[in-house]
Amino acid sequence: MEQVHSALAGRRMWPVVIGICGAQGSGKSTAVRALIEACGEAGLSAAALSLDDLYLGHEERQELSRAVHPLLATRGVPGTHDVMLGLDILDALEAGFPVALPRFDKASDDRLAERDWPIVQPGCQVLVFEGWCVGAFPQASSALVDPVNALEAKEDGDGRWRRYVNDALGDVYQRLFARIDRLVLLASPGFEVVHDWRLEQERDLAGEEHKGVHVMDEDRIARFIAHYERLTRWILSEMPARANLVIQLDARRRPLRIA
Repeated sequence: MEQVHSALAGRRMWPVVIGICGAQGSGKSTAVRALIEACGEAGLSAAALSLDDLYLGHEERQELSRAVHPLLATRGVPGTHDVMLGLDILDALEAGFPVALPRFDKASDDRLAERDWPIVQPGCQVLVFEGWCVGAFPQASSALVDPVNALEAKEDGDGRWRRYVNDALGDVYQRLFARIDRLVLLASPGFEVVHDWRLEQERDLAGEEHKGVHVMDEDRIARFIAHYERLTRWILSEMPARANLVIQLDARRRPLRIA
């Protein structure tokens, strides 16, 4: 809450945007719920937006996969989000309009109909914006030459996919991330724990019997998270020096230190 109050101090235009970045399974959703609850207890109007909810629809990503690279059919990396929608949402909130926040349905791999989007009323003071690469900077082009894993080596041998992702991150995503007032990083101990964290999530989904959700096995999880390895490692090496708050986690997601 210290970051929220600091961002609000002397602010003439709402909402302040609190960005929360963290690898898959790092506890972003839990952190968002806790922050929203704390805002409510402090008498502040707050709402949450996930980068996941800005995904391009299934057909749009299929078109990208045909026009640019097959790996873009998989949602998640920069270039697979409707960033302009995110900017429009922030503009409308700052202008004092009621705003419908998009919601993405992972079971259908598509965005929900607008009638199912929650409405944020005028006067929202805090918007918590979370995502696995929220606030990320692009890499230098020289860093893209060598593949970081088997997925890149086998399916992106010429680097076309990773260059497209990096170019997207360096372009319109920076306009969106520039609207963040305070950036919080949930720093995992390394990319290696992401597989186990994601596996836990899938087992939780299986136990809760989420209707329509197809639970991934370990091989599919390994392939899925390989799409995000490059940027996850880059974020962990680069972002701690500039984030407003870094929460260093251990392999069980327990905070080791806060800086």
